[in-house]
Parts: sequence; C-alpha cells; structure tokens
Amino acid sequence: MPWIIFKYLITAAVVVAVSELAKRSDRLGAVLASLPLVTLLALIWLYVEKQPASKIANHAWYTFWYVVPTLPMFLAFPRLLNRFGFWPALGCSAVITMVSFVLFALAVRPFGIKLV
Repeated sequence: MPWIIFKYLITAAVVVAVSELAKRSDRLGAVLASLPLVTLLALIWLYVEKQPASKIANHAWYTFWYVVPTLPMFLAFPRLLNRFGFWPALGCSAVITMVSFVLFALAVRPFGIKLV
C-alpha cells in the first residue's frame, strides 16, 4: 500500500507542477505539459514493478500511436474556447479527440497497427 501511495503522490506532483508553472508562464507550462512525463513515470513504474520488457516496450509503442490522434484537439481547443467558453470547448475537444481516435485507428489498420 505505501508503494501505491508513493506512485500517486509523485504522479500528482507532475500535474500540480504543470498547472502551477502554467499560471506563471504560458510557454513554460506548455513545455512541461508537452513532455511525456506521465509516460516516463508509467515506464518507470512498470520497470520497478518488474514487468516484462515486452510489456514496457508495448506501452511505449502504443503511447506513440495514441498521441497522434490527440493533436487536433490542441489546435481546435483555443479556437473553440474563444468562441464558446471553457466547458463547451472542452466537451467539443473531447468529442474531436474520440472521433480522431476512431478515424486514426481505421487509417492505420491496413498497415498492421491495431489500436482498437
């Protein structure tokens, strides 16, 4: 149980650090948020918990492919925010991301990449 609490505290600290830094500097907050810190922590946790190398490698592989369809949301959200406000923009961005995931999964399937 102490291990899981430690993992939660470290992982939460990353999110808090991003939000606190973003309050002070848009650019620095975005730089920190764009780093794959959560993925790196997940890879570390998997390694420390003695997961097989294949599991760790698969996590990194699929993370790459799942990041790609999230990118349209980052372009749409600022425009939607200015036009509709925070909550509607966030909701629309979530829908855009889900649609992007499905379309991207269908687009890469012929290449042997099965995401869903």
